[in-house]
Amino acid sequence: MRTFGLVGRSLTHSFSQTYFTQKFYQLGLDDCRYELFELATASELPALLERHPNLAGLNVTIPYKEQVWPFLTDVASSAALVGAVNVIELRLDGSLIGHNTDYIGFRESLRNFYPLRGPEAQALVLGTGGAAKAVGVALRELGIAHWLVSRDPLGAHLTYAELTPEVLAAHSLIVNTTPLGTYPDVTSCPTLPYEALGPQHYLYDLVYNPSETLFLQKGQAAGAHVKNGFDMLERQAEAAWDIWNS
Repeated sequence: MRTFGLVGRSLTHSFSQTYFTQKFYQLGLDDCRYELFELATASELPALLERHPNLAGLNVTIPYKEQVWPFLTDVASSAALVGAVNVIELRLDGSLIGHNTDYIGFRESLRNFYPLRGPEAQALVLGTGGAAKAVGVALRELGIAHWLVSRDPLGAHLTYAELTPEVLAAHSLIVNTTPLGTYPDVTSCPTLPYEALGPQHYLYDLVYNPSETLFLQKGQAAGAHVKNGFDMLERQAEAAWDIWNS
């Protein structure tokens, strides 16, 4: 039985198991299964691999996209470019190769959502973790300038307190890479002056469960265009499947 899976700290929000289980059924792959592996720390990864010798590939989610790095044999150019790993390829010789398909999934999904390019394209990326790094790489490849936004006042980025209506007016794309609003914490959202949003704004939330987070609800109520992360999930999952079967 070829086993694939997702590693993270809390996985109750994930649709990956459902997505891949349906994919295996549609392809008639009775010898494949997908499991969820909740780890208290990233250092539990080697023990997980020992317990499951039939593992053929892993996805990695919050908060381990950067923390699994020391346990890998090598990283592909995509992971090196982003500085984070969301896919682990387990080769027959026992080596572990880290990849990043998040940025590919986001880049291709954004092409069909956000129409601006060039000097007019300005983005705010909420969060500074591994997902934010992937989004940043995708934005650079698309020629979209952006600022990271964090609660930490000491970094080289904006803070939420600095997101005035004037700042939002100058940035038509806002991407949430934080877990705020993810099920079951559906009543939380990033702190923004939502009343300053309008039809000129595009809000993209990497969260896909629930399908409409409070972040997106508030944006839509203000007239903004909104999109959740399910399309990105599908695109990055298909890229991961290609890696595992290459």
